[in-house]
Amino acid sequence: MKNDSYGTGSGLGFRSEAGEASLGESHRSVAVGSGSVLKRFAAFLGPGFLVAVGYMDPGNWATSLAGGSEFGYTLLTAVLLSSLMAILLQALCARLAIATGRDLAQACRDAYPKPVSLGLWLLAEIAIIATDLAEVIGTAVGLQLLFGLPLVWGVLVTALDVFLILFLQGRGFRWIEAFVTAMILVIAICFVGELVLAQPAIAAIFDGLLPTPEIVTDSRMLYLALGILGATVMPHNLYLHTGILQTRAYREDEAGRRTAIRFATLDSTIALSFAFLVNGAILILAAAAFHDRGAGPITDISQAHGLLQPLLGAAIAPVLFAIALLASGLSSTITATMAGQIVMQGFLRMRIPLVARRLVTRGIAIVPAAAGIILYGSKGAGELLVLSQVVLSLQLPFAVVPLVQFSAERRKMGAYRASSWMLVLAGAIAVLIVILNAKLVYDFAVTGTA
Repeated sequence: MKNDSYGTGSGLGFRSEAGEASLGESHRSVAVGSGSVLKRFAAFLGPGFLVAVGYMDPGNWATSLAGGSEFGYTLLTAVLLSSLMAILLQALCARLAIATGRDLAQACRDAYPKPVSLGLWLLAEIAIIATDLAEVIGTAVGLQLLFGLPLVWGVLVTALDVFLILFLQGRGFRWIEAFVTAMILVIAICFVGELVLAQPAIAAIFDGLLPTPEIVTDSRMLYLALGILGATVMPHNLYLHTGILQTRAYREDEAGRRTAIRFATLDSTIALSFAFLVNGAILILAAAAFHDRGAGPITDISQAHGLLQPLLGAAIAPVLFAIALLASGLSSTITATMAGQIVMQGFLRMRIPLVARRLVTRGIAIVPAAAGIILYGSKGAGELLVLSQVVLSLQLPFAVVPLVQFSAERRKMGAYRASSWMLVLAGAIAVLIVILNAKLVYDFAVTGTA
């Protein structure tokens, strides 16, 4: 029988043992002072943006480009609902991490029998590999579009990003946060420029934010909607957020924890709202540039890049697109690596150097990426991107259900247990994700369509 009680019932969880702390080299390394409210809040700014970058990684591009070019603005509602789900789930992550002093992987290991815990670890690793597969392909495509580097060579070059991670890690955790935030701003600026050139229909955008039954009844639309869901509410982000919040050295009395929960939730809400705008912009660009101009479905990022200049009539359009894609791949690769470290350490109590962890994950991701590109070219790369996001969606319940379960248990959370409305909504989200995934599997297995 597992001991699933974290603390005394007051919600004051225990601190991880010295060798077990999440991201041990950065654990409680960011000081939280006692100055003004703004100064204290500034100390918590950062983790939300590390989480947010996963919501605009190359996998989002594939699903949003495919959805926007094929169905116009209709799937904007999937982006909106996915973003609202993400905001709520990441708020629960912040509460769990600060109330218990544990990340989600550690919490699962504490609560479940070993076979269950190992199964969840394996599923989490699959999700991280699927995430990394999207980043490998996205970065390789970005390098090809900007510098003409062949896709296969670009896939191999992505292994060198380990030196970027080493450099940032040596500078301190705040440098990692600053780099990722800067990349997000680059992506946002590029898409603002793209939308100015595309001139989307404002009324159609608002219509697209309203749900339609077609999303569920049309198997192809559901497949892409689930891809958007998997690209937006990403399983590894739930582990990541609960781990990186342990870098904050907040006060551990009741007042200190409540303040930390409030600031961490505000940080992630702001960051994810910004990510929604960027995510929505990708789909809007695809709808305005391709669907509205009759270009037809776009499943290949390189094809989208090639069509932007003739359709929008500006040479800068494809350049902005390629820069944003490269920035997306570079930034999301850092957060996936940290999530992998948190998952491995939390579930297995195994600590390996960040570089080794990076090389293992990337090595596994490079093989299918290179094989797909060699066999099917850039079209195969695009299809792999969409498939990776659907795989992420299928992994979601195995991270969301434990998160909701732990958040609802008073003996774990004590005085910091989430409010009833949050728990009801989170439970509804978990049920919805399971139902939609079941329908997707049924459509694929029984009807052979997706």
